[in-house]
Amino acid sequence: MTEGSQEHHYTENVQEHLKQVESLLHKHALLEEVIHRQELPRDDRHGLLDSIVHKQHNAELQRKLAGMHPADIAYILESLPIEERMLVWDLVKSEHDGEILIEVSDAVRDSLIESMSREELLETVSRYLRRLDELPDHTDQVFVVDRNDRFKGVLPINLIVVNEPEEIVGKLMLTDIIQLHPDDKADQAAQAFERYDLVSAPVVDEDGKLFGRVTVNVVLDFIREESETELLNQAGLREEEDIFASVWKSAQNRWTWLALNLCTAFFASRVIGAFEGTIEKFVALAALMPIVAGIAGNSANQTTTIIIRSLALGQISPENARRLFFKELAISGLNGLVWGGVAGLFAYFLYHSVSLGIVMMCAMALNLLVAATVGLGIPLIMQKLGRDPAIGSSVMITAITDSGGFFIFLGLATIFLL
Repeated sequence: MTEGSQEHHYTENVQEHLKQVESLLHKHALLEEVIHRQELPRDDRHGLLDSIVHKQHNAELQRKLAGMHPADIAYILESLPIEERMLVWDLVKSEHDGEILIEVSDAVRDSLIESMSREELLETVSRYLRRLDELPDHTDQVFVVDRNDRFKGVLPINLIVVNEPEEIVGKLMLTDIIQLHPDDKADQAAQAFERYDLVSAPVVDEDGKLFGRVTVNVVLDFIREESETELLNQAGLREEEDIFASVWKSAQNRWTWLALNLCTAFFASRVIGAFEGTIEKFVALAALMPIVAGIAGNSANQTTTIIIRSLALGQISPENARRLFFKELAISGLNGLVWGGVAGLFAYFLYHSVSLGIVMMCAMALNLLVAATVGLGIPLIMQKLGRDPAIGSSVMITAITDSGGFFIFLGLATIFLL
């Protein structure tokens, strides 16, 4: 089975598990509703509910959960509304609590921990710590230290297996290896793992002593979280959001950049308002100006995506930033001439005006140059200020390319068409 088919098969299995759990929860809700409708004393109803639901239906759901991987249970918990999530969480076998809490997202983990007592948490933590008696995950090599804990090298597990027990460690161990330091940033470690295909790496302090280790699963989690954070930041979201959180909490998470976007939208409307006289005389301008702004916004977002990725990989330095800037200007200039010409011909055939076609072409070419400038400049400025280059970048880019596009297009129309 190929890697792609395995991934597809895994996704289908997880989705099937989720459907089965949702079906059982639906049956639970229906049965509970039927029992509450029965004309029985309140205590009798609760007794009947306990005997039927908890002893039969919940047992079936619990058996289903018991045979699943903790990562799959975590996925299901994240995909359920809060009430159903808590019902499933109560049915999970206690010995898997710690593994599941590690797998779920931060927002969902908070909601699960809030439902647990202090005693439950202390059982969960001690069970997870006892697992450290086993060989740690992703152990592909053993770190060799001297009596003073100074790092000497690594002994790969495969060499231990294929060599005789009498072999001297000093003869087999590798000394020319990648080492990390406690002060290294997480993204630097991630780059090292990606570049050298590492499974684990030692962390050595300035005194040469073994400080700890980093494993590929931790790096992958970091990369995933960074990717999710980048997507959230580009959309103007302040933090990871539980999709089943309350309306009020979710709305608050989206306010900051929506407020800024509203301000920029008002500014763009004022730009258009300044050219009301021109638009009244050439109504076609109202239909064409969104094209200028939209194409530039898309071009700027393309540039920003490339720049943010390059910044994350450490490929941009003060020395090559200037060269990169002129390259992006050249790309936008070429695109402006090509697609501006296409847009100009489109405007000419629609409205039979050569002047309007020329204005359209020039406006698009100029606004694409603006798009290249902001698409490159905003991430670089954000990084220089010590901020995440992805935070709200798309919001700011859209505001500038929209306002700039309207101003350039309507300004040229005012000069050459009136």
